Amino acid sequence: MLSPQPTRAGKVGLPPGSLVHVGRRLTEKTGLTLFNYDEQHLEERTIAAVGDAVPRRDRPGVTWLNIDGLQDTGVLAALGEAFGLHPLILEDMLNTDHRPKFEDLGDYLFIVMRVFTLPVHPKGGVHSEQISLVIGPHFLITLQEKAGPLLDPIREGLRAGKGRIRKTGADYLAHAIMDAVVDQYFVVLEALGERIEALEDSLVNRPTPDTLRAIQGLKREITSLRRSVWPLREAISAVDRSDSTLLHEGTGIYFKDVYDHTIQVIDTIETFRDQLAGMLDIYLSSLSNRMNEVMKVLTIIATLFMPLTFIAGIYGMNFKYMPELEWRWGYLGVWVVILLTVAAMLVYFRRKRWLP
Repeated sequence: MLSPQPTRAGKVGLPPGSLVHVGRRLTEKTGLTLFNYDEQHLEERTIAAVGDAVPRRDRPGVTWLNIDGLQDTGVLAALGEAFGLHPLILEDMLNTDHRPKFEDLGDYLFIVMRVFTLPVHPKGGVHSEQISLVIGPHFLITLQEKAGPLLDPIREGLRAGKGRIRKTGADYLAHAIMDAVVDQYFVVLEALGERIEALEDSLVNRPTPDTLRAIQGLKREITSLRRSVWPLREAISAVDRSDSTLLHEGTGIYFKDVYDHTIQVIDTIETFRDQLAGMLDIYLSSLSNRMNEVMKVLTIIATLFMPLTFIAGIYGMNFKYMPELEWRWGYLGVWVVILLTVAAMLVYFRRKRWLP
């Protein structure tokens, strides 16, 4: 079983830039893969150490170093030394609870994003992890908490040599990765939308406490998505406005496209939030209405028995001289009075439309 790593509380007292992994340990082994490519050639290999990527970084074309797994702080220290990354940037890479952000460090750009993926179980919670990007003049570094299929289409595009990706620089590769992350939000939102529709059906038919728990669970997931997408909007907007020489002029329109997709994600999230808030109100109103119906039935029953109790109470008194006690048809007469009383009250309730 993968063991949990320290939280931010475990870093209290440590100097800034201390390399401590904060968050869940999603994999036991750190993996490093390297791509070096241009329009004419492609080299792909798995490397054992960060230092193996340095000679290829100076070759023509683009060098993409991908690191899966952040628990090995030695790898991060070697990465900072090999590529000249500031210790505070390395610290941010290891703190996996960061909100999305963008920083221009002059020689390189640093971007943090959140990746959301669907669970294996259809009713499970959405999984979240961090992905960091470092954009250099001719290289791109990506760091993920664990290996996953998110970047596989980009790797396949590099291998096939189709499209613009092999003809452009590291900034376009960064755009492709950011676009893949944002597109994954649509996949997650589509699944959440289906769950919301199913909940609406059960809410209309017969809500149960499980329905309330499902609504609360969806609200937490939507809130988590919202916390990540709103700062991501600011980060992508900052990338789009950046005048860094590491971002080529022709790539700007692609970052604008990612920004537009982010706005669509935000609109969908806000719509879902409103739906869930309305569903919660419907659930509470439904419970209130059901309670009112129950109280209405019980009130009618209690009201029907009030005169019957009065009649039975009179003839339950132990007085010796009561005229009706000696009547031959007294018992039958009491029952007739009781039944007529009930019938008259039911007719009255029906005319008043008090009966459910």
